[in-house]
Amino acid sequence: MKRNTLLLILCCFLSFSSLFAQDKPAATLPNIVWIVCEDMSPHLGSYGEKVAKTPILDQLAKESVRYTQAYSTAGVCAPSRSALITGNYQTSIGSHNMRTLGTSASPSSDYPIGLNPYSAVIPEGVKCFPEYLRIAGYYCTNNAKEDYQFQAPVTAWDESSKKAHWRNRPDKTQPFFSVFNLETTHESQVWARDKEPLLVDPKTVEVPPYYPDDSISRHVIARFLSNVMVMDKQVGEIIQQLKDDGLYDNTILFFYSDHGDGLPFVKRELHHRGLKVPLLIKAPFLPKGTTDDQLVSFVDFGPSILSLAGIPIPKTMQGQAFLGTQQAETKRKYIYAARDRMDSEYDRVRSVSDGRFNYLRNYMPEKPYYQNINYRLKNPLMANLLTLKKGGHLNQKQLLWFRPNKAKEELFDTQNDPYEFENLASNPEYASKLAELREKHEAWTNHFGDLGAVNEIELVKNWWGGQTEAPKTAEPEIRMEGGYVTISCQTAGASIGYRTDTQQAWKVYTEPFLAAPREKIFVTAQRIGYQASSKIEAF
Repeated sequence: MKRNTLLLILCCFLSFSSLFAQDKPAATLPNIVWIVCEDMSPHLGSYGEKVAKTPILDQLAKESVRYTQAYSTAGVCAPSRSALITGNYQTSIGSHNMRTLGTSASPSSDYPIGLNPYSAVIPEGVKCFPEYLRIAGYYCTNNAKEDYQFQAPVTAWDESSKKAHWRNRPDKTQPFFSVFNLETTHESQVWARDKEPLLVDPKTVEVPPYYPDDSISRHVIARFLSNVMVMDKQVGEIIQQLKDDGLYDNTILFFYSDHGDGLPFVKRELHHRGLKVPLLIKAPFLPKGTTDDQLVSFVDFGPSILSLAGIPIPKTMQGQAFLGTQQAETKRKYIYAARDRMDSEYDRVRSVSDGRFNYLRNYMPEKPYYQNINYRLKNPLMANLLTLKKGGHLNQKQLLWFRPNKAKEELFDTQNDPYEFENLASNPEYASKLAELREKHEAWTNHFGDLGAVNEIELVKNWWGGQTEAPKTAEPEIRMEGGYVTISCQTAGASIGYRTDTQQAWKVYTEPFLAAPREKIFVTAQRIGYQASSKIEAF
């Protein structure tokens, strides 16, 4: 009975895949490019930035729709990227704790005791959305960062490397979805690029009131804004490549950041400054040089890409399309975000915002606001803040981050209090807004679930069935009848990839295919979070 059920699940997925695989001829599918920078709030001239010069992106804004209310689902990269690639909130699929694969932090020093690196075992019906694009005929490339909190299966991308590019597709008429990740503005580049000449005069920068206005603050901010200017030029190089290939005018182009600024008391936090990102979208059918004030969440990006490509949005996706043929009838009214473990330090904070008011629920109010994250200590601004605090040289606003514990609820009016200093949760004038956002938070949690409530070590044990390593995806079963190859896998939710000895990229298996005479076929399968099956050579 169990075997039959698993086969039925697989058949349903394959039937769904077959439906949209032939929905549109490949020639009519739009080319789509994502340019993603890291750790940057809207520091573009088109958003009001006055110090850093961003001529390339300002010109792009003139050709695009500029979204003013786009938000990440986390104030840090990996959880937000898992939401982007799946169209699901990280808290509902188990990718909420920062750094699960051990790619950045050292398990011996920067992980909680007893926790080993792991790949999140996401629900069986959830896929990396480029897989759906590939089934529909797209060539999908990622250059080069993944960082999804899980190992992407071979079916996710045609290429995922520092050399991945739409130019590598064998058939130059094939539609493509290409992602370029620019790390120049990342938190680490503040100290990694410290010896490079500044492009911004430190005397001209604006120092937010949660930092002391001194030479160190000004230098670090100037360094960061200089990195923004370098990133702007890198965007120009990608745009020029599109133009050189005669593709620019007819390509849908997204530019955005993975979350807010990578500076202390911004990155990792759920204040708007940690979540709000620039978002520019250029497309032949969109009005140039316009603004759109609707709320957009990262969980909406995947559904919107599928909608733009005319591919049915899977019911497993929790976001809603804000573009394309499947655009949601009702615009989003609230955005949701979460903070959980950051490297070695546990916390659990949830937020919901209507675009103006930002509500925070602190599930661990006994925890301090500031946590001693080793990676962040490399920032000279962070080291300076700690030195000044120890010496008693910070004012009351600068000390807010260092409070020893938190209120259970916080409410901020970001219009009148853009730095979110004043907690209005106990102010009776805002009781109705507090109740409204509290109710929306609880409804969101009840609807989608929140795995942050589960002890992380226990969560992994449950995923692994109490074993010491992740389960292995079942070996694929391969049959040939009448020259047609049929492949199945007994692991529910597994993606099946295959290729021949003349192909580099793994194709996504959806239905039986005709094998060429004397051609070797290689097959593998993987459920996300499980170990991949063996790579089987057949025929």
